Formats: sequence, C-alpha cells, structure tokens
Amino acid sequence: MDRSRIVDGVRRRLVTATGMVAAGAGLGPWGRALAQAGAVDLPIANGHRNLVAFPEKRPLIVLTTRPPQLETPFEVFNDGLLTPNDAFFVRYHNAGIPTSIDGDRHAIAIGGNACGKPFTLGMQELRTQFRPVELVAVNQCSGNSRGLFQPRVTGGQLTNGAMGNARWLGVPLKDVLARAEVKPSARQVTFDGLDQALFGGGDFVKALDVRHAMDGEVMLAYQMNGADLPMLNGYPVRLVVPGYYGTYWVKHLSRIDVVDATFDGFWMNPAYRVPDNDCACIEPGTTPAATRPIGRFTVRSFITSVADGAQVRAGQPLAVRGIAFDGGQGIREVAWSADGGQTWRAATLGQDLGRYSFREFTFGFVPPAGTHDLRVRAWNRSGQSQPMEALWQPAGYMRNVVESVKVTAA
Repeated sequence: MDRSRIVDGVRRRLVTATGMVAAGAGLGPWGRALAQAGAVDLPIANGHRNLVAFPEKRPLIVLTTRPPQLETPFEVFNDGLLTPNDAFFVRYHNAGIPTSIDGDRHAIAIGGNACGKPFTLGMQELRTQFRPVELVAVNQCSGNSRGLFQPRVTGGQLTNGAMGNARWLGVPLKDVLARAEVKPSARQVTFDGLDQALFGGGDFVKALDVRHAMDGEVMLAYQMNGADLPMLNGYPVRLVVPGYYGTYWVKHLSRIDVVDATFDGFWMNPAYRVPDNDCACIEPGTTPAATRPIGRFTVRSFITSVADGAQVRAGQPLAVRGIAFDGGQGIREVAWSADGGQTWRAATLGQDLGRYSFREFTFGFVPPAGTHDLRVRAWNRSGQSQPMEALWQPAGYMRNVVESVKVTAA
C-alpha cells in the first residue's frame, strides 16, 4: 500500500495555531503537522509540551519534531492492556525519516560476510512464504521517565509515556535467517532501516548476537493490533525484540546483515550503553568503570486509574487499577501500599496476555480523610523487583523506581 496519501491528507487538514506554523516551517508535511488544530500547552516534567496530532496519530505529547519524539499521554494506559495504534509513542534518532513508502515494492536485503546465501525479501514474500506468528509485547524507550531523574540528565525529558503494548504479527527472524544459510562463523546480526542521519550520529544500525537473533521470538512484524504498522511506528515492517528496549526495534527495516565480528557502530558503542554492574547505575558525579550495551527491561509497575494530586471522596470505596511488566519472565505478584510503603498488601492480578505484555492489577480501599501516598511494587517470576529509591545513571536509562501517587480524600 502506498502511504503517500497520508501526507496529502495531513496537508489538507492543516490550520493555523498561534506560534506553531513557524515551528514546522521547512520540515515538509510532517513538520507542518505542528500547525494542526488542537495543539494544547501541557505542563509536564522539566517544562511545558504541546499535544499535537501527527499523521495517523491522535494528539500526543511533542518533545521534538525533527526527528519526531512523541509521548503517549499517560491516561491512555488506563483504557486497556493494548495501546491503540494512534496513541502509540514515537521515537526517531535521525531527522531524515521516510514520509512515503510503497509497501508493495518495499524489500529487505539480507547479506553480510557470514551469510551463505544473500537474497532480497519483498513484502509479499514475507507475508506469504513464511509461517506468521503473533505475540503481545511491550515496546519501551530506553529513556522512558528520563525527565524524572534527579540530578537531571541530558536527553529527551520524557515522563512515563514512552512505552506501549501491542499485539504484533509477523515472521520469526530465525525462519528468514534459515533461508540465508548462516555460516558457523556468524557472531552478530545487524539491522538497518530507511531513516537517514542529517545532523550527525551516523546511520542508525543495531545488532543482536546471532543466538539471540535466532531464538524464535525476535520477529519481523508487519502488523500491530490487527492493522498495518502506522508510518511513524515503522511501516511496512519493523524488528520486534520482545523484552528488550526499543532502541533495538528498528523501524522501516531495509537491510539485515549476518557478520562474523562484534558490530561496533555508533548506536551500539558509544550510544545506548549502561554501567556494567548489577544495578546498571552509578553515583551522580562519578564515571562507570565499564559499560555494556543496554538490554532487557527492568521490572516496572504504575497506577493508571488515579493521577498524582487527585482528590477522592473520603469514606467511599476507591477502586485502583494499574499495569506491570518486565523483560520477559512475567509478573508474579504486585503489592500496594497507601502509607508510602510502610505497610503492603497483595493486589489482584488480571488477564495474562503473555510474559512480554502489560499485566493488569487491581486493588481497593476506603480512604479516610487526609492525604494518602499510594505505591505499587511488582515482582517477576525470577524474584526481581523494583527499588524503593531511584537508581541513577548518566544517560537516564532504565528508571524503574517504585512510584508515588499522592491523593487527598475529602
């Protein structure tokens, strides 16, 4: 399907909003989407953001427009375990992003010096010549919640909305690599998309160890939540790496190379690395002795039905809902506290859509008059949990502290 019609449709919908036209000038229809009606000033961590509807998206929180960084408003996560496609967050690193792709003609080149049988894979072949699989999995930006770090760190000042959960449909990468006849000398597989570097940083290429790439779960996905991928989420095909941070989920996938050495491109080294210790953290003002590429998610949990600062009715039952997830072990239990973590009780777990998915939890209590500090803490099936105090690291990655949601009952 040719997505060029999306750009034309956006152009016809553009209207002037005070102060927004200039921000989008010179960026083409995607940048000019800033001029759409409905742009709203929104107070958020470390400043103010605008809510703007980009192509195929409802109004999302805009951090930057070139490249697009769009955060999901947090209230979306209270609407169900699957994040709607039009509300799914967007994160690009390179400003040269595709705005029109003919999905019928798009192809992926498979090669590399450890590939025994290079070939080109078209979308029609991908959809019809391989066994499709479906998996529910969270995609989370490495810098999700970066704007909440103290002391502050550089980078996009995201709050908690750079994540989403979707039902992905595609083809196991291992089946594609089987056709490529991977050589015994293979060490890693690299992935490249259609976006281009215009302002430094180099081509966005990521790598996985060959054993990981062939584990049967890494996927070339062409649908999310029963529909084609939105353009801004990687149409027509993207890499899905369950349990791993979104930096590996390459969009608009156009090239796969099997190589016989450890890939050392910019986006693997020095970018997207964390302190090489058990907590992936250091004390502020210090330097890590060694680093490693970022990998799996840590355990996280959030209250979604009540916002921090909310007022509730004293003496009336309050039903609280939330979500928890981890890097693939699956959530075993969630506990809740109404007194800032002094005492804990078990929450009730909801539907299980798989070990890579959001897991719903619920609890209820009757708040007496006054202020209550609600907290939730999750454990996965390996016994890993969340720290009560935030762990710090210089790039602002992997934040997973037990969150505090204060409500006043009156």
